[in-house]
Amino acid sequence: MNRLHLLLLALLTASGISAQRHITLDLQSTIEIASDSSLQAFRSQNLYMSGYWEYVSFKAGRLPSLSLNLTPASYNQSVTREFDNTDQVYRYYSLKSYSASGGLNIVQNFDPLGGTFYVESSLAYMRNFGHTRYTQYSAIPVRIGYRQDLLGFNQFRWERRIEPVKYEKVKKEFLYNMEEVSETAVNYFFNLALAQAEYRLAKDNLASADTIYTVGERRFKIASISQADLLTLRLDKVNAENTLANTRIALKRAMFSLASFLGMDKNTEITVQLPSVPSARTIDPDLALMHAKANNPKLLSHRQGILEAQRDVSRTRMEQHFNANINASVGFNQFADNFSGAYHHPMRQDIVSLSINIPLIDWGVRKGRLNMAKNNLNILEIQARQDELSMEEDVIMTVSDFNIQRQLVSSAIEALDLAETSYAQTRQRFIIGKADLNTLTLSQNRQQDANKNYITSLQNYWLSYYKLRKLTLFDFDSGMELSNKFDIQHHIR
Repeated sequence: MNRLHLLLLALLTASGISAQRHITLDLQSTIEIASDSSLQAFRSQNLYMSGYWEYVSFKAGRLPSLSLNLTPASYNQSVTREFDNTDQVYRYYSLKSYSASGGLNIVQNFDPLGGTFYVESSLAYMRNFGHTRYTQYSAIPVRIGYRQDLLGFNQFRWERRIEPVKYEKVKKEFLYNMEEVSETAVNYFFNLALAQAEYRLAKDNLASADTIYTVGERRFKIASISQADLLTLRLDKVNAENTLANTRIALKRAMFSLASFLGMDKNTEITVQLPSVPSARTIDPDLALMHAKANNPKLLSHRQGILEAQRDVSRTRMEQHFNANINASVGFNQFADNFSGAYHHPMRQDIVSLSINIPLIDWGVRKGRLNMAKNNLNILEIQARQDELSMEEDVIMTVSDFNIQRQLVSSAIEALDLAETSYAQTRQRFIIGKADLNTLTLSQNRQQDANKNYITSLQNYWLSYYKLRKLTLFDFDSGMELSNKFDIQHHIR
């Protein structure tokens, strides 16, 4: 059980576990639970692990590999034609043979040149049951060799350039997706906060409407207000009852949405606590832009695509010319009628082969492939530049929006304080008969709007903050890149 599950269990225990569980969440705990338990987070984690093991496989491929090849049994029964030296004629003979073989191979790729070193050791056994009966063992105690394309394409060198970029893209796509989870959690959190506030306001409005209607009835009896005003107060009370019923439904819907997103039981009753007023801070757009260019997974994806396109251009260019392949090895081998004899006084074995492939006429196929590869590279470079410009604009606008949101939160707090004070005074003045119904209604609407604006301003602030983290993959609180924090947490070097 991890830390977040313990936190959730503690919240449930503190709140009391009943048929309908009740928990209280703040913004940070909501984001942590979403990052740990939401389906969106699970999907992102599995996508990352797929890319991680692909990178581990690539690194393992740079190390020597050992393999054992066995043919434990091979039986052959057939008719074959052989030349009879005695009669100087060809004759057909029945051939029956049993054979078995096995070998150990060690292979090591040599990335700088694109070749492969290998070490081999093998043993073969053959038993012939035909017209000539004999048994033979053939052994190669050791053979060391190297094979390579002399003028061909070096796949290993390109893999060393592409695979680290590919893994870095996968890792930062994971971090990007997790920041997107945080962004979604912020939305659900404040949607519930707004629904809670509207429900609370609806309850207060109903209580206030009931009180004011009672006061209105007394004032109507003394002819202080007209019957039309009294009917308006009665209508306000009925509307307040209807509004309370609607806000109760909206509250349950918002609560269910957040619980489902967090992977909780649908009957969980959630109360959210609004975060405190954010500290005054501004973010330098140049700093944000620098980190976005270095970390944005979409730009890394373009970088990977451009490298792969450059690799394809290099390969198709090499294929236009002739290719030469060399395979050279030195070792020992021997054969004998018994097992020990196959390893007695082994003979020197030297093998050198050179093969050349020269394209003569292909009717422009290779040239066409090269031109297509070059065009694909040009398209990717143009697309990468367009996306980079779009990303720069998004980052700059998000930074500007974030730097303004803090001021808007402060203004919303001031407006809420003024609206609540004004409504309280207007309501009291209406009760004592010093304010009319229109003034009271207007003051009440302003107070409700100010409350909603405050929650919306907090939501916009935190959405801007987490969007900026998503675009830059940088923690502006700690001044640390999210990828570095990820490597430290998971002990990745």
